[in-house]
Amino acid sequence: MGFLSSTKKSTDEPISLSSPPSTGTKKSLNDPAYKGDVRAYEADASELEAAVAGTMAAGADADAVFGEISEDGPNYRAVGWKSTAVLLFKTQIGLGVLSVPSVLGVLGIVPGIIILVLLGVMTTWSGWMVGRFKIRHPDVYSVADVGYMIGGRFGREFIAIAYWLYMTCVVGSGLLSSIALNAISTHGTCTAVFVAVSAVAVFLLASIQTLEKLSFVGWVGSASIVASLLIVTIAVAISDRPAAAPQTGPYDIDIIIFGKPSFASAMGAIGQLLFAWAGTPAMFGLIAEMRRPQDFTKALLACQAVMVSLYLAVAIVVYYYCGQYVASPALGSAGPMIKKIAYGM
Repeated sequence: MGFLSSTKKSTDEPISLSSPPSTGTKKSLNDPAYKGDVRAYEADASELEAAVAGTMAAGADADAVFGEISEDGPNYRAVGWKSTAVLLFKTQIGLGVLSVPSVLGVLGIVPGIIILVLLGVMTTWSGWMVGRFKIRHPDVYSVADVGYMIGGRFGREFIAIAYWLYMTCVVGSGLLSSIALNAISTHGTCTAVFVAVSAVAVFLLASIQTLEKLSFVGWVGSASIVASLLIVTIAVAISDRPAAAPQTGPYDIDIIIFGKPSFASAMGAIGQLLFAWAGTPAMFGLIAEMRRPQDFTKALLACQAVMVSLYLAVAIVVYYYCGQYVASPALGSAGPMIKKIAYGM
């Protein structure tokens, strides 16, 4: 399936290079066979130590997933914890934040906030567990390898297909570039053309080999979407009325404290909130390319704290000032001009 996986042998008994392995049969120290075992073992140990020393001298490192990493090839273990936090942030922030304000109009502002915070805590805990699992099993690269540990080859292939389908839907749902180009150009051309332009751009960026070189996209993308969200949030707060409200005459904004949605509407709204954290399964690959996987918890907590704070700030402010007139995606809530500026960012 193209997913990296590896297997390793482990033993509960540590191996020491200073003593020969036990054969289970006692031999005299004067026994030539015993002396032969000692000489053979010492030769193997010397060869192993020489190989390790040669590898270290050449500036190479061994990784359970990527194998030997040297200065001559791509470095798959070069992502720091700050870049990891930004990449975690970018894999999730663009997916659900634009629909969170409208969700509050369905569930009510109090239940919506409670569920949003609860999902943030649950995904933080699950991410922490992923980090601990990855440290204990360094040969695991993705959830496909977890499937191999559970169900062998069948489990790996099954989970790999499910993971591929899931991430295809998640990434596809998070691509707002065609909507943005339509908004900026006022539908200047066919949407299919904009989709093709987006596909080419994504293909070129996805061809970058390592996450360390791709991290600049995370920084730029995170900064741009936060800027666009702040623009819309500030615009709705200072504007005379929401873009979807009647532009003349009096109007009322209806703020729902506790909603009374149908079961289907409630599940749909909760699903949109859950979608705001849909990038969680990608954490395995991010940890695999960290310089120090032990720092993943630090990156996770930093990412989740910023995400929950931003989600709450944007959702509460935009919904408070727009009420039933809030748009989804939320970037269209402040009128055509602000919509173009926000999507341009």
